[in-house]
Amino acid sequence: MNPTHLADRALIRLSGEDVRGFLQGLVTNDVTGALPVWAGLLTAQGKALFDFLVWADGDDVLIDCEAAQADALARRLTLYRLRRAITIARDDLFAVHWSPEGIGDPRLPGLGRRWLGAPGSGGASAAWRAHRLALGVTEGLVELGSDKTLWLEANAAELEGVSFTKGCYVGQENTARMNWRQKVNRRLVVARVDGDPGEAARAWYPALGLAVALVRVEALAAPLKLGSLAAEPIIPAWLAPALVAA
Repeated sequence: MNPTHLADRALIRLSGEDVRGFLQGLVTNDVTGALPVWAGLLTAQGKALFDFLVWADGDDVLIDCEAAQADALARRLTLYRLRRAITIARDDLFAVHWSPEGIGDPRLPGLGRRWLGAPGSGGASAAWRAHRLALGVTEGLVELGSDKTLWLEANAAELEGVSFTKGCYVGQENTARMNWRQKVNRRLVVARVDGDPGEAARAWYPALGLAVALVRVEALAAPLKLGSLAAEPIIPAWLAPALVAA
């Protein structure tokens, strides 16, 4: 059996008094209903700080996030906790697993299945990244940046990462305004490029020949260049209608 453990992911457990209510006032998606959902924790201006999946485990909540950012995210959530009787800590008893087969990821069915289980030996992180980027889906600090990308520029509306009916959360005002105007001027896109585009891209994966860049929407209507290099943007079916509308 192929390895499924995503070793570069970690879990943060929130337990205690009304943890869903606590998160509901902080993150972009509705966590009071069926889980998992993809969500972001934003700045007051609506720019992404962290993105993650939120899972239910009884009355507790598990946050599926980048392992390298787990401690920083836990600290940020602790700042918001104030005097609430909530425990926020890493949980190493469970691990995140992924397989390309089946339907499960709340962002996009094509992303495949994701589940929580005992840590495995071997890892699927590289296969997951290649699969995700081939579908034009971006995530994480390297690709989204920290306080660099507005949540809707990260294609959050198209990938089910935001609720426009749930009420207030950090960064909600600017996010709701952009949605009401139906005007997202820039988008994070994955592009095929033959070489390192340097500072013109957020991320460059030489083994895949892929880069992630934040580009103006009108630039996607013409041959795209990242720095001095020609680039071929991946425009999947889930994203194309939003680009036409813009």
